[in-house]
Amino acid sequence: MKLEKEIHQKKFKSIEQKLMLNIHYTNNWLNAKNESLFKQADVTMQQYNVLRILRGQYPKPCNIKLIKERMLDKMSDTSRIVDKLYNKGFLQRKQCAEDRRNVDVLITKKGLALLSSLDVMDDAAKQLFTTLSTSEINTLNDLLDKLRGE
Repeated sequence: MKLEKEIHQKKFKSIEQKLMLNIHYTNNWLNAKNESLFKQADVTMQQYNVLRILRGQYPKPCNIKLIKERMLDKMSDTSRIVDKLYNKGFLQRKQCAEDRRNVDVLITKKGLALLSSLDVMDDAAKQLFTTLSTSEINTLNDLLDKLRGE
């Protein structure tokens, strides 16, 4: 459905304003589509992101700085997210052998099992984008990268 119809706005100040609003609206739409899966798993999008980062590094540990650099939401309080995941048993923390000021973070088997159960999100993403061809998906990815100066 057209953005104009979704938000009941007939005119925009510029095509750039419409684009910005369209990206924000679409981001919220995508988040809403995934929200029920996260609620069932009792994790947030940011916690899911941290677990995916840790799974990508597994079996090597990460430190908080590395996790923060790779987060999708750069404004997240990474230390707080790690604490919550630790309390749920999804990761373990150990003092770094090379630098005692750092903490090594490693995903647990329970965390890996949770991520495995959430891998259905990849299939859900494919379903969300069935209205786009492979070529259109590649073009949209390229345009979003270009927008961010990549």
